[in-house]
Amino acid sequence: MELEEAKELKERCSQCDAISWGLTEEGKYYCTSCHNVTERSKEVINTDIIPNTKIKSISRGLKRKSKLEKGWDWYVCEGFQHILCQQAEVLKTLGVAPELKNEVLHNFWKRYLQKSKQAYCANPVYTSGRKAQVLKDNVHHSDWASGSELLSDASCASSLESGAESKSDVPTPKPFPALRTPQSESRSVPAVAASVCSGSLDGMEYSEWKEKGILKMTVPGTLALCYLSLLWQREAVTLSDLLRFVEEDHIPYIKAFQSFPEEMKLYGRDKGIFAIESWPDYEEIYKHMFEIATFLDLPRFPDITEDCFLHPNILCVKYLMEANLPVLGTEVRASHTPDEMHGLTHQVTKMTGLGDVDSLTFDPIAKGAQTVKYDVQAIALIVVVLKLLFLLDDNLEWSLSDLAEVNNEKNKTDKPWFSFRKWYQVMKKSVDEKKQNWEEARAKYLWKSEKPLYHSHIDKPGASKRREMVVNLQKQFSTLADSAPTIEKKSPSSFQFHWAEDDPSRPCFHGHSLQGILVKKGPALVTKNSLYWLSTQKFCRSYCKHVTTYEESNFSLSYQFILNLFSFLLRIKAALLHDEVSLIEKKLFKKKYSETKKNSRSRRR
Repeated sequence: MELEEAKELKERCSQCDAISWGLTEEGKYYCTSCHNVTERSKEVINTDIIPNTKIKSISRGLKRKSKLEKGWDWYVCEGFQHILCQQAEVLKTLGVAPELKNEVLHNFWKRYLQKSKQAYCANPVYTSGRKAQVLKDNVHHSDWASGSELLSDASCASSLESGAESKSDVPTPKPFPALRTPQSESRSVPAVAASVCSGSLDGMEYSEWKEKGILKMTVPGTLALCYLSLLWQREAVTLSDLLRFVEEDHIPYIKAFQSFPEEMKLYGRDKGIFAIESWPDYEEIYKHMFEIATFLDLPRFPDITEDCFLHPNILCVKYLMEANLPVLGTEVRASHTPDEMHGLTHQVTKMTGLGDVDSLTFDPIAKGAQTVKYDVQAIALIVVVLKLLFLLDDNLEWSLSDLAEVNNEKNKTDKPWFSFRKWYQVMKKSVDEKKQNWEEARAKYLWKSEKPLYHSHIDKPGASKRREMVVNLQKQFSTLADSAPTIEKKSPSSFQFHWAEDDPSRPCFHGHSLQGILVKKGPALVTKNSLYWLSTQKFCRSYCKHVTTYEESNFSLSYQFILNLFSFLLRIKAALLHDEVSLIEKKLFKKKYSETKKNSRSRRR
């Protein structure tokens, strides 16, 4: 009988979304599916005085619904803001200066919101009829700021702040189509239309929004914005380091939406905006970074001088150590004596002009602006030096290795000569193991998030039950398989390989000498090898921006190994590194490069 009387209530349960109600002894409604007791009750007239009296009306309890039941009214830009906040917090724990979040990234984000007309302007673009003050006045629920304001007014540079105010002549985007249902003024109960198509108020409109001159923010765009902030701060984090930290699950990216507050309900169109199903790509993030910097009309970045981590003279040392190649000791490094590889990379940097401040400093508003791929450039310099020393033609490097090994057998007490063959054997084994572990980790990666995504709040019970079933099955199978315990996540590090002198299985070549490869010519040291072949053996026939086309079959096995080794360290394509090597060679061997280009053109005719 109680179930029959409770049929009058047609609302869904806030816990399981079912419509199956019963009545408690106190006259309150409870869900027969999950046994959740509500504050709603049957209101009856005193039946002791008037027996058999029917219930006339239903009254709500004194307490309001929990705001977790439906969630906040929130906009897509608030979701990106939360992701940026989490990424900045992680970067702070990695040793980045706190000014990156409190000043630089804050002002970049504020500038983006203003340029895209989403906030900090007279008429922000929103879907509701009411005037939204998101990220402007009413931000008490945001975790970006602890006070009443979202963004820090502290400027990372006076030019940056003044530019944000003066360059607001971006074409005003057309407003999103208005939702058909009225918005609630409360931030605890979302609009009906928003709850049908997306958890956010503007998820559907944002996913379809296309406006010329306006750059839409994406999850890869948050990484690009973070890297722009790192570059402005001249932090010791390259783009490849940033993407590797994402890959190692230190920086939120793939499942960044899982850290959204419980009140920010995410479903429907939000899934296509915030759910990522691929790893970040170096070239894609680099392209996003350039687009964002151009869209924001950012001024010239702080100069990259010789004492900056991103300068090739310093970055080359890092990658020489990473690749287990001979590198100068700290006691003689300041002299740049060209008897080790760092001295040679320093000379090539100077001859090509790659160390000039103007060529290294990013200036988005300059004509023909192009930012430097600092990590790729540093490694390309090392590849050029290896070619200068060993030629990498599958012949000379092995002959020089024979001489080095004979000398090391005779003079075991002296500083050992560098043997390319032994280095190749050690590095190939180490890289193969590292690459296998990397591929296995990628194959085992669980793309499904712990917080299930669904198309609408109506589908939530089914999605939650399916997710719970999957988790239970995984636990059961892991118990049956007696799987090993999960390895704890390693602490982030700038180096992927660690070489030690006292490890016989992985010998360290940092202290080895290039004496068998360099010969004295007067007061200077020159390479025994006087030959050099250009990497630009085949020029790109199309009208694209590539310098060359890279086909492995056209190059020696040693050169392929070197490119594959360093491209794995940066998680980039070997062709991208090959292009950078070609650009350096073009500057280093101008005459030879032009002659090769002429010969290539004459052959095509």
